[in-house]
Formats: sequence, structure tokens, C-alpha cells
Amino acid sequence: MFVLVLVWRYGARKARRAAETARAGARAVSLAGRVLLMAAGMVGVQWLLVTHASDVTLRVVALALPDLIAAHVLTRALTVTDLSTRRRGDRR
Repeated sequence: MFVLVLVWRYGARKARRAAETARAGARAVSLAGRVLLMAAGMVGVQWLLVTHASDVTLRVVALALPDLIAAHVLTRALTVTDLSTRRRGDRR
């Protein structure tokens, strides 16, 4: 009976690890899709403004604003503020 409980617990842990790995993979794919969609939207707006607008200020804003957004996002992404490696049920 004891061996059965140990095998069951081992299987549950293995399933939990597999589920966490699958969630991490899904997060990465979801993030990549959102990034590509946002990039396509920005490129489309830039293309429209550069090809159809004659105002220089509008062109500069259209080209500089995505750079500012990208710089902000990269700075936040590369700045590590918390290394949370807690597991469920752990206390701080």
C-alpha cells in the first residue's frame, strides 16, 4: 500500500511539472503572437503616414514614437526587480 502511495505521489509531481512546462510554452507563443501583431500594426501606421502625409512633424512622430515604446519595453524587460522562485504554499 505504501508503494502505491509513493508511485501515485511521484506521478502527480511529474504531471504538475509537465503542466507547468506546457503553460510556460503557451505563454511564450502567446507573447510572440502579440508582439508580431503589434509590430505589424505599427509598421502599417508608419507606412501610411510616411507615404501619404506631407507634414514633417507627423513623420518624425510616426517614426520616433515606436522607438520610444520599444526602448521602454526593453528597459523594463531587462531590468530584474524580483527573483521569485517560490512554490505554492511557501512563506515569504
